[in-house]
Amino acid sequence: KMLRRVLCTMFFMGALPSPAEMSQGHISVVLLGATGDLAKKYLWQGLFQLYMDQVSSGHSFTFHGAALTALEPGQKLMFDVLKKLACPPDEAPDRCAVLKDQFLKLSQYHQLKTAENYTVLNREIEVLLRQEGLKEAGRIFYFSVPPFAYTEIARHINSSCRPPPGAWLRVVLEKPFGHDLESAQQLAAELTSFFREEEMYRVDHYLGKQAVAHILPFRDQNQEFLDPIWNRHHVERVEIVLKEIVDAKGRTSFYEQYGVIRDVLQNHLTEALMFLTMELPANLSRTEEVLQCKLQALRSLRGLEKHSAVLGQYQAYASHVQEELKKGQDYVSTTPTFAGVLVQSDSLRWEGVPFLLTSGKALDERVGYVRVLFKNRAYCTQSETLRDAGHSQCKAKQIIFYIGHGALNTPAVLVSRNLFRPVMPKSSWREVVGQPELHVFGQPLSDYYVYSPVKERDAYSVLISNIYHGRKDFFITTENLLASWAFWTPLLNSISHQPPRLYPGGVENQNLLDFEMVSGELAFTAAEPVELLHPDRSMPSDFKTIQSKFRQSPLVSMWSEDLISQLASDVEKAANRAVAGSGQFHLALSGGSSPVALFQRLARHHYAFPWRHTHIWLVDERCVPLTDPESNFFSLHSHLLQSIRVPYFNVHPMPVHLNQRLCVEEDGGTELYAKEIAALVANSSFDLVLLGLGTDGHTASLFPDSENGLEGTRAVVLTESPIKPHQRMSFSLSLINRARQVFVLVVGKGKHDVTTQISRVGRQPRKWPISGVSPSSGQLVWYVDYEALLG
Repeated sequence: KMLRRVLCTMFFMGALPSPAEMSQGHISVVLLGATGDLAKKYLWQGLFQLYMDQVSSGHSFTFHGAALTALEPGQKLMFDVLKKLACPPDEAPDRCAVLKDQFLKLSQYHQLKTAENYTVLNREIEVLLRQEGLKEAGRIFYFSVPPFAYTEIARHINSSCRPPPGAWLRVVLEKPFGHDLESAQQLAAELTSFFREEEMYRVDHYLGKQAVAHILPFRDQNQEFLDPIWNRHHVERVEIVLKEIVDAKGRTSFYEQYGVIRDVLQNHLTEALMFLTMELPANLSRTEEVLQCKLQALRSLRGLEKHSAVLGQYQAYASHVQEELKKGQDYVSTTPTFAGVLVQSDSLRWEGVPFLLTSGKALDERVGYVRVLFKNRAYCTQSETLRDAGHSQCKAKQIIFYIGHGALNTPAVLVSRNLFRPVMPKSSWREVVGQPELHVFGQPLSDYYVYSPVKERDAYSVLISNIYHGRKDFFITTENLLASWAFWTPLLNSISHQPPRLYPGGVENQNLLDFEMVSGELAFTAAEPVELLHPDRSMPSDFKTIQSKFRQSPLVSMWSEDLISQLASDVEKAANRAVAGSGQFHLALSGGSSPVALFQRLARHHYAFPWRHTHIWLVDERCVPLTDPESNFFSLHSHLLQSIRVPYFNVHPMPVHLNQRLCVEEDGGTELYAKEIAALVANSSFDLVLLGLGTDGHTASLFPDSENGLEGTRAVVLTESPIKPHQRMSFSLSLINRARQVFVLVVGKGKHDVTTQISRVGRQPRKWPISGVSPSSGQLVWYVDYEALLG
């Protein structure tokens, strides 16, 4: 009996405790995809390391490699890999040889293709344990297979390969976990129908990188030094970077579907970001507390916009795609192989601190790091040559978690000597001295306290050990996964057709990929060498002769970015005129998606805007709490109010939530708002009302055939929308038409049909509510971008 012979051998070698102490039971490890690349490079070595580490723990093991390949060729492929397994340098050769021999004897190959195959595997495990008289502790199933195979494998395990009651099941899943929020939700729903949350271990191997894994312990052990400075008042910026010199050749089928943001930023770099920004739990050993703090940090991140990112693609990528995916010479890919993304948090600790997440292929070096750069308020009168340079307060102050490769070529933690000497666990990290010729971020290594691991460990070995120990805080929960996709998906959607900047690759990139932060956005610092890819396509200059009237009112038409810029400038001019004339500016803003870009433009570029003298009103509101993301006020607050200095009493949200209920006629919310307007706005005549246009011709929340607001003299009304949330509160046409100025903003190709229709109809407010907008003694101006106007 093989298992018994192995145990006896190990006992006499002194590698096992006595049989009386071996009471923890047997663990079966099943590696699915046992002959694949990941298994060959990392997973078998990680499992061997687990066996070496835990052979004396009281557990016994068997290792089952599985794949679709038939038994004989699959067995050969797998054992060819196992024979190449290596022990760490500090392992005694004799012990290593015995351990490796026993590991091979405890390993076997299975073809797992059908439901019957899983039933047979289950039966073999049960027979083995019964013959050896061993109690089953648990089973680990490691899915080193493509995600499309997860559901079928999960079904087979759940139906015929679960361990008996009293033994645990741990299912290990490799990324990608979906392509966007919707696909991640679908995959999560399928898996949770077979496994409980505590049974699933989603791997992000970056959580096994020693420098990344030490971020939280470092923060915890150095609270005395970090508590005063780990916040927005002291941190200038944070950089989380993974650079690669290799390109995507050989992986273009994967890369065309995912790209660099999905491949690296959404998972690896986001996880590092969470370790930096999350609040420290009271006890780091309590997994649930750690996971909840991570989730809170993720949910506090500010939403990403199109201009939060800069994108690049190395020039040879297109030819790699054409060659490997058999695409034609005219095939154009917009898949980014480089991305820099500006992430910001709305938490009180980190508000205003830029977090720069950057990754790319075909760059100048292979390196990964997390760099926290602190503000420097010192001025040093004496020359640097006359002082102890290492402790100079005028030198950069930073903490670097060096993930690997690069100049140091090892994981490391570096702390500027002018900050503090960190507390580091001597059992696992040792201080590095010497190497004066090395420089990190322009400073000699002597300017830092430098620590590297006593024993370097592969990330997968670390994670497999954590799976064995049931350490869920090193893995991605369903809740955290979906929160991450909810954060990244809007950006991915907004850039899906955006052409990336082309770069030659390697050192030839020079400064082409350098970028900077400008008013909360990212932009490349150097102009791109322009190549006209579509010379037959209409260019902006082709549209300069467009008519300047629309429905007998002034028309402003440009590409959407230029249009928003012009509109923001015109709003500021209107504000300055009103403040000069009456001392205040009453601005009423519509909800929906169209004005969001305007709000951001005003917040980030118009610092001379007279906000202190501006009153902000809502033209319409959805009948939801103001804290609901569906609320127009919530959007206004997120994109504008929180970034400007407008007096608290000058902000006038619509009273949709009264007496703990929403938009009930008897509560008199419409009358309250109308009275507030009458009390503060002279003649209830707003200086400026901003409107949008719906695809059905509605404006504000006045919809075709609406019972309220299209006729009569009531200022504020309740209306019904054909889409959820159905109940709305809105200005009436009567109130809108009292305004001194009304601007109507229409953007996007989706508005082309209704724009064309509206240009041809007369005043028909019951059918086309927007056609009823006609200020009685003011001016109406249309701001329509080229896509809406021309299609």
